[in-house]
Amino acid sequence: MQYRTAMMYTEISCFVMCVCGWILVCSTMPTEYWTYSEVNSLVLTSSHYFSNLWKDCLTDSTGVSDCKDFPSLLALQTYIHLCRSLIIISIILGFFGAVLALVGMKCTKLGGSEIVNARITFTAGINYSLSGLCAMFAYSWYGNKVIYEFMDPNYKAKKYELGTALFIGWGGSALLIVGGLTYSIFAGKEGCQSSSKTHENSPLSKRNKKTDTPPSPIPDRANGKQYSSKPSKGFHSMEAYV
Repeated sequence: MQYRTAMMYTEISCFVMCVCGWILVCSTMPTEYWTYSEVNSLVLTSSHYFSNLWKDCLTDSTGVSDCKDFPSLLALQTYIHLCRSLIIISIILGFFGAVLALVGMKCTKLGGSEIVNARITFTAGINYSLSGLCAMFAYSWYGNKVIYEFMDPNYKAKKYELGTALFIGWGGSALLIVGGLTYSIFAGKEGCQSSSKTHENSPLSKRNKKTDTPPSPIPDRANGKQYSSKPSKGFHSMEAYV
């Protein structure tokens, strides 16, 4: 009972962790500050350039912002397409992971037997882990691209710095990975133990353990006789004669 209670609280903690990470990853999609760049032209005027996966924006010292969507979809660089795809895949996997976790957790009473719940929870952990890995790869690739262009002395275009959305995304991805791995370890271990116990207690395994061995002839040294499973004809004839 104590083990079940500990597992229930562990699953609840992992679920809260993964949901928080999923929300953080979702919040980076509309966030405009994936990268930013500040240009000081005069003492009292400055311009701020910032962008995300969908548009470029400009704001001046008065606080007026002007954003422009990317004009062409096919003319974008490859890493932007890949980051978009990975973030969307991460959000979808995290959603299905939350649904499976709600069905398989011990505190919800929505699943079937203990083995089925453990396997469903294990699947939810795999989905959360894949969601975190996809998001982590997307943010890391985007951040590496920004850092490489900023550090390259031969890069003559406008140089940007890492924005707020990348740090939020890294934090959410880490929560998804940690929560998903914890789900997978504990639920997978419980599912394997339950399946092995069920196999040992099954009627087929018990039937295989029973072996019908024929009785072997055991000599009776006290009486000088030998008993066999099949009586011979000579023994019956001797008893009839006596």
